Amino acid sequence: MNLLHMKYAVEIAETNSINKAAEKLYVGQPTLSRAIKELESSLGITIFDRSARGMSLTPDGEVFIRYAKVALNQIDDIEKMFSDGRSGKKLFSISVPRASYICSAFAKFSSQLNPTEETEVFYQETNSMSVIKNLLQQDYKLGIIRYASVYDSYYKSMLDEKNLHYELVTEFEYVLLLNAKSPLASKLGITYDDLRDMIEISHADPSVPSLPLSEIKKEELPESSRRRIFVFERGSQFELLAQNPETYMWVSPVPKSILERHGLTERSCEGKRRIYKDMLIYRNDYSFTKLDKLFLEKLIESKREIFG
Repeated sequence: MNLLHMKYAVEIAETNSINKAAEKLYVGQPTLSRAIKELESSLGITIFDRSARGMSLTPDGEVFIRYAKVALNQIDDIEKMFSDGRSGKKLFSISVPRASYICSAFAKFSSQLNPTEETEVFYQETNSMSVIKNLLQQDYKLGIIRYASVYDSYYKSMLDEKNLHYELVTEFEYVLLLNAKSPLASKLGITYDDLRDMIEISHADPSVPSLPLSEIKKEELPESSRRRIFVFERGSQFELLAQNPETYMWVSPVPKSILERHGLTERSCEGKRRIYKDMLIYRNDYSFTKLDKLFLEKLIESKREIFG
């Protein structure tokens, strides 16, 4: 029996809708329908009655779902047992936005890993929707999502619906990250017009799920520059900024040590006043491990160093 198919069936039973379940699980409806048919075929029973009003459980389906929930809870207990320090291997996993203050916290966290313990750490930088998907589908335990404050109610409603806990890490305005030798580095009162002939470096996968891609670009990638380079990871952006004085990037505030290391500087821009939020998220029933607490301690230290 496919464990993932069992999870799909439980979600459909709870929502009484294959469409709602597909949305919650980030799975296409055809994939979900096919999985349920395969599950029913393997068991030799019909789990759901399909009708215009939705998906309802058959008598056999009610029995199956009752046992499936027990089995899935037991599997969750096993995962917790082996992720909270009771096994020989310590595990830590987090998905985050591409942010220097978070990366700095992670570096400090890594330097304090116990050398006598077997440890596996997973750290992924990605967009907010992928962070949420990683928690729901890829077994990541912690996540940090970033979004403009205008989308606050949308994201909080979605997180509540998916049974994810959230708490604010920090709020900030984006600043300009420039090469210290940039023609704008010493200019006071930088405007959008000053950026028009510069090369903007942008992360290539912003994600605001309530908007089409064209609107996302309009909201998150304003036409302040005629030239733009899209990157997917932080290494390239720092190389570009360090070697090409014509480049710039919108970023959350950066630790001084990183600015000095790459020969960069921060500047504000007139008219750039949108507030962004970084939110820590995790499953409602999740309990922090010692490694989780160590990382969060370093995250708070890094946040205070940058934001006060």
